[in-house]
Amino acid sequence: MSAGAGRRTVAFAGGGSGGHLSPGLAIAERLLELEPGRSTLFLCSDRPVDALMLGEAGARFEPMPARPPSWHPRRALRFLRGWFATGSATRTAIRRLDVGQVISLGGFVSAPVVRRARAMGVPVTLINLDVTPGRANRSVARWAQRVWSAVPARGLPGWDGHVLGFPVRRSAIAPGDAAQCRVQLGLEPTRHTLLVTGASQGATSLNRFMPHFAEAMPELLKGWQVLHLAGTLPEALLQSWRDRYAAAGVRALVLPFLHRMGLAWGAADVALSRAGANSVAEAEINRVPCLFVPYPHHRDLHQRENARALVEAGAAAIALDAVIPSDNMAVMGRLLESLLSDGPARDRMHAALAARPRVDAAMEIARRLLAPVG
Repeated sequence: MSAGAGRRTVAFAGGGSGGHLSPGLAIAERLLELEPGRSTLFLCSDRPVDALMLGEAGARFEPMPARPPSWHPRRALRFLRGWFATGSATRTAIRRLDVGQVISLGGFVSAPVVRRARAMGVPVTLINLDVTPGRANRSVARWAQRVWSAVPARGLPGWDGHVLGFPVRRSAIAPGDAAQCRVQLGLEPTRHTLLVTGASQGATSLNRFMPHFAEAMPELLKGWQVLHLAGTLPEALLQSWRDRYAAAGVRALVLPFLHRMGLAWGAADVALSRAGANSVAEAEINRVPCLFVPYPHHRDLHQRENARALVEAGAAAIALDAVIPSDNMAVMGRLLESLLSDGPARDRMHAALAARPRVDAAMEIARRLLAPVG
């Protein structure tokens, strides 16, 4: 008998970034393919990115008032208020929607949701999505009946060491060849394409660097077009970058966000990307050579670990982010210049990506979730 039989709703706890939500959406897709009558619910943060992503996906969701933990007195008080309010909202949702199990995706929303679910006797499965598990995941791992990891993880309590692979949404997988994807985006079908992405929330330093790079290297980019996904920013700022690309003579499409990321990956010959686990997984499954630039403001630079396997396999390159555009030209700019100008190097990266196994981790996880909780 399936887990939660007679209680058809599977709730996903997590949010605050696309890196938490996209894998959950991927798993929810596969659950509904396996059991079309199964209901799903996302207990997410109240940040705008969550409503944007989940609304576009047509998912049912309920924003929770959880806040990140902090030692600052005022923010600590907000954290405590959010914790108890989230617990109360979780209890209401579980009872109203007959939730049979909770899947924790990580992030500050997950901990109070999981604590309340466990207190109510609802089975909990943690799906760790980071090579370096965050504080919330390390806590949730101690409360969950099942602890799984999509990636090789360090210091994750209760995990048996089996790596399931990273769940990727179908909309993040290229729906056709490069020319078809480019046409759907309004790009030239035969022109080499550079994708620039900071994931769902954008990346300020990459956004600042790329127009600077275009102005410094217009001849290098003459045979290229740029698809720049900048994040949800004011239109005036997006337009200023469009104007700078145009003034440098570089063809560029600057968009705030693309829900069908498979089109972007499918269009790309090369990508300049943050190294969140979700971005790394999408680049790998779409076989796009990448220059990964880990988020620079994490104390442990843990995004660097997400990209390590691809870099060591010769399937990607990595550069540390100096934040200031002119400083980034020395390392990030040099590596990007090499990728754009060296076709054989791109071919070697693509071959290394093609040699890696391509598995539907989301489907494997969905099947496991429908097995009884032991």
